[in-house]
Amino acid sequence: MDFLYDPSNWVAIATLLFVALVIYLKVPGMVAEALDKRAKDIADELSAARSLREEAQSILASYQRRTAHAEKEVEDIIEQAKSEAATLASEMQANLTAQAERRAKMVEEKIARAEASAVQEVRVAAADAAIAAARILIEQQLTPEKARALLDASIGDIRRKLH
Repeated sequence: MDFLYDPSNWVAIATLLFVALVIYLKVPGMVAEALDKRAKDIADELSAARSLREEAQSILASYQRRTAHAEKEVEDIIEQAKSEAATLASEMQANLTAQAERRAKMVEEKIARAEASAVQEVRVAAADAAIAAARILIEQQLTPEKARALLDASIGDIRRKLH
């Protein structure tokens, strides 16, 4: 009966009873089931994380493509704007040149008209001066007899030229 007083025996009996109770209550199966469930949950979470990662990478690639496409569009728009600006500048330059040429031509025509008008005025003034001088000379040098003789000679010339 020494056996009952030895504490190590009681520890061994308690351990055996504990192990028997654990086996009887199927604790290792429950632990295995809990671990399997936890492993499955972790695997599901990893799978979900992988799919989320793939989706994120897909979205990132999509945004990168969109960004690259947008940058290309911006470059194209800038290039088109530069081209249009150059075309517009050359058209404006051509228009300004044509307008300057038209204005110069108009000014030259105006000057030519003014010159022609001035020449005409000088001719009229010269003719008026010549007529006045001729009138003075005729009045001073033409006597009534000479006037009749000139008039008769002129009428005779006209008759000869008309017949």
